[in-house]
Amino acid sequence: MIIPTININSFVRGNIFVDDRGILRFVNNFSFVDAKIKRFYQVENHERGFIRAWHGHKKEEKYVYVAKGSAIIGLINMIDPSIIGKCVLSDKNPEILYIASGTYNGFKTLEEGTILFFFSTTTVEESKGDDYRLPYEDFPIFNIEYR
Repeated sequence: MIIPTININSFVRGNIFVDDRGILRFVNNFSFVDAKIKRFYQVENHERGFIRAWHGHKKEEKYVYVAKGSAIIGLINMIDPSIIGKCVLSDKNPEILYIASGTYNGFKTLEEGTILFFFSTTTVEESKGDDYRLPYEDFPIFNIEYR
């Protein structure tokens, strides 16, 4: 059976600059104004391997950036839950992933101390009226495929 997947190619790519002073990570092509960002929040789990999922919005759009560590990001279409996607975001490869409205999202941290930033197109008050959740056990896509 072929499962259709969400297009996870909606990345704004960044880069890293390293010199004798340290490391500079950047995503210069991301515009907070063009993305209509109204707020952001930082998430850090208390342990590696912890899963936070599934949370979605029909109106709100989000962007996610991993500032430290790495995480598997999962996406599920709210209208057709057979359409799924997942990718890994890491501080070793700076990029911002776009999460469209109508998408459940969740993540699993892969390293201790992983820090994610979420940028939202709605205020907290607007988001509260547009909040949909599923138990994470309903879509166990966070398993690591051993190769």
